[in-house]
Amino acid sequence: MTRILVIDDDRLQFRIVQEHFKSFGKGAYHVDWADTYEEGLERLLSGTYAACLLDFRLGDRDGLQLIRESTAKGCHTPIVFLTADASEKVDLQAMEAGALDYLVKGEISARSLERSLRYATKLGETLEALRRLATRDELTGLLNRREYDRILVEEEERSRRFDQPLSLVLIDLDRFKAVNDTHGHAAGDAVLAEAARRISGAIRSVDRAFRVGGEEFALILLRTDLDSALEVAGRAIASVSRAPIQAASGLTLVVTASAGVAEIPGDAGSGPDLFQAADRALYEAKASGRNRAVSARAMRGLP
Repeated sequence: MTRILVIDDDRLQFRIVQEHFKSFGKGAYHVDWADTYEEGLERLLSGTYAACLLDFRLGDRDGLQLIRESTAKGCHTPIVFLTADASEKVDLQAMEAGALDYLVKGEISARSLERSLRYATKLGETLEALRRLATRDELTGLLNRREYDRILVEEEERSRRFDQPLSLVLIDLDRFKAVNDTHGHAAGDAVLAEAARRISGAIRSVDRAFRVGGEEFALILLRTDLDSALEVAGRAIASVSRAPIQAASGLTLVVTASAGVAEIPGDAGSGPDLFQAADRALYEAKASGRNRAVSARAMRGLP
């Protein structure tokens, strides 16, 4: 069943919209109602709706503000703007704010509403697919290097502003070139995809996992000191090696990984320095036997 959210401070208008849904030609819909800006924003940010019908006027605030605020907080739910004002200015403002369609309340029919929702949800799916292509690694589904660079800048600033630690774990699959050379790239791709799934399963929902190179992964751990980051790194590499990976039909491979761990502010004062510190620690993990995690602090001879 398709869930639709209506944000409108007018109960009568919501009832009218509900009645229109009963006349839709296809599909089953469940319609929820929020009658305040605050409740509407909270529900919209839950990410549980296929689309939203949003009123222009919401008490002393308006729908344009709500679209901008929800978008700034990462909401991509398709929004159809509802207003009693048929002026072109409001139309343009709604589209510029991020609405995917626009309906004038006095002109809404069941047919026009159904058409608008179908258009908005289809376009929303297309835009989401494009966002995914731009931000995700196609093979593993993890965030890509471009997103790593962007998010690290944001989290470095937040770490400094709130005086909280920020840790980075770099993970590299051991002897991965031999997998490609011996068994082919299809087997190598299968190993990468499964290793990525196991590594990302070792972190909290607030943390981020990335593929930053061929067989190299990164974990950005928020509000996490070096000792805690080492524990995460240990779980991640143990997860990679806990069971053989099905690389192809009839072929299973035992895969291990090494990790380097560094922290802001203990090991670095900036994002680039943090990467370098973790990379040096990763190199040491490789040089000292692989299948282990080494911290930048240990590299400096500190306990």
